[in-house]
Amino acid sequence: MTHRVLLVAAVAVASSAAVIAASARQWWPNLTLVALSLLVAGVVLGFTRGISVLGVVVVAAVCQLPGLTHAPITSTDAYRYVWDGRVQVSGRSPYAHVPLDDALAELRDPVLFPGLSPSERSGVTGPPRLPKDPAALAALSTDDPRTRINRPRVPTIYPPVAQVYFTVVAAVTPWSAGTLGLQFAAALIGIAVTGLLAVELRKRGRDPTWAALWGWSPVVALEAGNAGHVDVLAALLIVAAITSRTKAAGILIGAAASVKLLPLLLLPALTKRQPAVAAGTFITSYLPHIVAVGTMVLGFLPGYLTQEGFDDGSSRFAILALLLPPEVRKVTAAVFAITLAVVAVRRARHDRLAATCCWLYGAALLIATPTYPWYGLPLIALAVLAGWPEWLVVPLASYLAYASFGHDTRQGLIYLAAAVIVVTVMTVRHRTVLKRSLTRWPKRANTERREKTPCPRDVSRSR
Repeated sequence: MTHRVLLVAAVAVASSAAVIAASARQWWPNLTLVALSLLVAGVVLGFTRGISVLGVVVVAAVCQLPGLTHAPITSTDAYRYVWDGRVQVSGRSPYAHVPLDDALAELRDPVLFPGLSPSERSGVTGPPRLPKDPAALAALSTDDPRTRINRPRVPTIYPPVAQVYFTVVAAVTPWSAGTLGLQFAAALIGIAVTGLLAVELRKRGRDPTWAALWGWSPVVALEAGNAGHVDVLAALLIVAAITSRTKAAGILIGAAASVKLLPLLLLPALTKRQPAVAAGTFITSYLPHIVAVGTMVLGFLPGYLTQEGFDDGSSRFAILALLLPPEVRKVTAAVFAITLAVVAVRRARHDRLAATCCWLYGAALLIATPTYPWYGLPLIALAVLAGWPEWLVVPLASYLAYASFGHDTRQGLIYLAAAVIVVTVMTVRHRTVLKRSLTRWPKRANTERREKTPCPRDVSRSR
């Protein structure tokens, strides 16, 4: 590596460490994350060229180290992951039991349950019963100071492939390690995505340094090596699907949707029979759990969607909320989503899969504006594959919106600014490419020197 490359790598590692420190100490964490993420992206695109695949991957691995030194910061989801995996290792289902269930008391430990020992009773027994009343549902899904697991009175929401991942990690992680096993696994997956992106870019004749936009990003360091969010696994499966160039693409997209549901939005980008294969993979992954627990396989997912405002649009669709009342937002969002799906289907045969997946996934985030910013992790990888760095502003905007929770207008304006940036940059790029194609002089036809090959004088008589 040259001195300039080493300097850029040092900036990336220092930025990841600074973001972890700022987040742990609540020193304007979201502003720090956005500023340093933009700094890393700027120096990667502006001052780094021609780094080897190995170099990009090594620096990405170093960037993950700071996050491993802290317990999860941005959410407590990793504790639920640990619990789900532990329950399955014991031979029971996290869809049929809630974390506070006394039937699972022997699975408690001081890391997950600092205020509740195996010998103490929580008072919660039996299969989960979820009320339909929003107020009762909200009361049931509150946190409990006796455990670090969020929503300990309701079952899990995570799909089957995510559950397989949790189980594998739980099987090899000592209880005393808490979330460290999952953090380490997520860090390894983040590094693997970096390598996969770098190799694919090199195959396409592009600079593999672009993979650093993912691997060196402080966002990935925070949400993979620290928070251990399962979204990084979804990103790996999506990237593997796009780079596979085989019939396995549908299977991999279906598996990604069985990690987090959002990749189902990418089905319109697939061609031929791949959407059916993806949907079939997703449905098949649920079958063993349906056999085991029946309708309880949905877990807390319906309640989660209600609480997050997706059923009535009351706390979602932040951009639409700037102009529309809650009762109209859901319908409008559905119209936008269907329109985008139709456009994706029509363009799928002509455009690159990475490009279609990028704008489709990014547009879905801008329409739905989910509360949690780590949902945007796959979009970072898709932006790298598509070569459209402007889409990186969407997950960054989600962190600013996350910090503005409860301020609906501010959230909407933040997401609207991100949408304006994306549309502006893509429009300028399209016009630039179109202008170049119109002003480029066409090659003159039949001007090459012909080969002087003997031939019959009267060609018309030859057969």
